[in-house]
This record gives sequence, structure tokens and C-alpha cells, in this order.
Amino acid sequence: MSEVIIIGGGLAGLAAAVRLGEAGRNVRILEMRPFPGGRATSLPQQDNEAIDNCQHILMRCCTSLMDFYQRMGVADRIKFHKEFPLIEPGGRLSLLKAGFLPAPFHFAGSFLKLKFLGLADKLAIARAMLAIFLEHGRRNDLDDITMLAWLREKGQTQRAIDRFWGPVLVSAINEELDRMAAAHGFQVFWLGFLNDSRSYEMGVPDVPLGDLFGEECWKRLPNVRFDFRSMVDSIEVEAGRVTGVTVKGERLAADTFISALPFERLEKLFPQLGIDYSPFEHSPITGIHLWFDRKVTDLENAAMLDRTIQWMYNKQDGRYLQLVASASRSLVGMGRQEIIDLAVSELGEFFPAVKAAKLEKAQVVKEVRATFSALPGLESKRPGAQTQFPNFFLAGDWTKSGWPATMEGAVRSGYLAADAVLQG
Repeated sequence: MSEVIIIGGGLAGLAAAVRLGEAGRNVRILEMRPFPGGRATSLPQQDNEAIDNCQHILMRCCTSLMDFYQRMGVADRIKFHKEFPLIEPGGRLSLLKAGFLPAPFHFAGSFLKLKFLGLADKLAIARAMLAIFLEHGRRNDLDDITMLAWLREKGQTQRAIDRFWGPVLVSAINEELDRMAAAHGFQVFWLGFLNDSRSYEMGVPDVPLGDLFGEECWKRLPNVRFDFRSMVDSIEVEAGRVTGVTVKGERLAADTFISALPFERLEKLFPQLGIDYSPFEHSPITGIHLWFDRKVTDLENAAMLDRTIQWMYNKQDGRYLQLVASASRSLVGMGRQEIIDLAVSELGEFFPAVKAAKLEKAQVVKEVRATFSALPGLESKRPGAQTQFPNFFLAGDWTKSGWPATMEGAVRSGYLAADAVLQG
């Protein structure tokens, strides 16, 4: 059996390994960290507790990611939620959920009852939803304009932008509306909200992310092995083919190679690929973990409106909460304690019990290079799985997967790279 070396053990590399391992290939994954997962992983703490670097969720429209979890044998560890709680400062709660009407009208009942929007906001949103339905697949300039420009074109009120479009899209794509290509905003609402009455349901793992692709998951594929703490230092090319890689001074040979590295690492490692990386930028995510001495909420999760922190996830009995700020450029330059103080202060505006509770411990995880920025005009610059080297392939959420920088996009890219290998 031929051997494939995969450089990078994030979701893209793991997805490629599963596909190739099931096809009978010997696979060797070289990962610089001591654990798999890349930017979707769990971090060990001093008290032996593992925390996720940031809460990663999915929707039912993320079919490749769910397929990956099925293959890993952990699909039952994803808990799906049928209600989206949205909460305003002061604590007023609204719920967005599907009703009895078929798609695309399944949200009509709960949408009309949303308390944080006025009648003018709702009418504007309804017009824009109709426009998405009519323009999807027909309009060819959506990658060239921002989502904010499209929303302005459709006459959206500022409240609708700030309290509806923004909370959904900034969290889904990890970019601000004025920097996000409208094509990605269309995709989120078409696949997640309009195309099917259940595709919006949000899946949250009920175990640490690391458990979703840990050692136990790979026992059925003995032909896939991991080399942790193995950073590739160089890539060797002879006669137009990649012949080996160097790790800690040791040359490793294989028949085929897949890079599942982020673009900024691949650019430095293998400039011979000739990819124009200049259009690619990063967008950060900040995860804030707070442990209180008492329960501060009964909600399992909630979108928090009008503040820096956008989502709350109840990780344990309402006492341990994980907060997420997507596209968190305003937090990158702030110190740890500043971020904690901001998070506790904002949380108290939504959940009054926070003000009487004692914060026992806290952790801040800044992912400054969390995703690529889904800028207008970038889609045509994303490379496909194949390169000019016939035995060297690309995976990674930044490659041309058909999705923005999400776990779904990463898995799709891994599958595409594996399929290209198997077809070669």
C-alpha cells in the first residue's frame, strides 16, 4: 500500500486521513502540537481540566462535518438545539424557532414575535429574505460586494442590521459585515435558514472538542498514525515531484503529500507553489471562560445583543460559562484582566445573578489567526486541492472548499484533497 504524509493535524488533515485510511492507504499525520485538532481543539489546564479554545458549533446544513463525526463514531456527542435564544441588555428574551409551516416560511411565527425588532425592522428583513430567495444562484456580483453594501441596497434599517443580520453572520463567518463578501452571507441564510426547515438547528458538542477526534476514535483505522510535536522544516522537490519532508533533521519519504497547513505557514514552508497569498488576511476569535460560585443562568446558550460578547454557552450547571466574541479585533490589544472585566460586566447586563456571584476563576483564549477574512474578491484567489506538483495536494479551510472558514469548510477541503489523491 502506498503511503501518504499529511502535514497538519487540524480538521482538514484529519478529514483527509479518514477518507484515505478507509480507502486502504497508509497515512502518517505530522502535527506540530502534542494533540490533534488545530484551531478546533481542547487545551489542557493545570487542574487536569480541558477547555475548548473556543466554542465551536455547527448547523444541520454542515453535512460534511456530520459525516466526519459519524466516521469518528462521535455523532451522538453533538446535541442539537431547536431554539435560538436572543437576549437584550436588561434580560428581555426572544426565541427564534421553526414552526409548522414549510420552508422557507417556517420561522414566520416566531419571527413576528421577536421583541427586539420593531415592525419596520421586520418588514425590511422580510424583503431582504425574499431577495435572497430570488437572487440566490442568479446574481453574479455577490463576491465583489460586502454584505453590508447588499443590506443597504435592500433598505435594511440600522436596528435590523445590528440586531439580526450582524449577530447571525458575524458569528457564522467570523467577520464584520463591512468586510464580508455578500456571497458568504447569502450562503449562510440560504443553507441555514431558507432551504430546509431543520437546517438552522445548532449542534453543540457535549464533550470537549478534543474528545471528538482523540485516540479512541482512530482505533478502527490502524493504518493512520500520528507523529505529534513534528513540525515540518522543509519540503524536498526533485524532477517536478515532492520526494520528502524534513522533521527535526530527519528526512521522511512518501508517495503522496497533503498540506493541511494554514496559508501563513505554507507560504513560508513551500514558496515554490507560486500561490498569491497577498489577498489573505486573518480574523480573530476570543473565547472567555468564566467559573462562578453559583448558578447565574438556566439558559443553555444565548446570543447577546448590542455588546462586544456575542454568545454565551452554559458548560456546567449555569456556573461555568463560555463566552465568544467573533471578529474580535477590539480585544486583540487588550490585556487578560481587561477582557475578563469587560466580559463579566457585559454578562451582568443580561443575567442579573452575575452581579451577586463571585468569579472563582477565568481563562481567556485569543485566537488571533482564527480564520481567514472572508473579504470580497477573495473567492477566486482560493487555490484548489491540486497543485503543479502531481503528488502534492492542498487542504485547509482557506482553500477552495465552497464554504467560508468554518469547520464544515475545513472538513470539505480535506475530503476534496483525499478524493484528488485517490483519483490520481
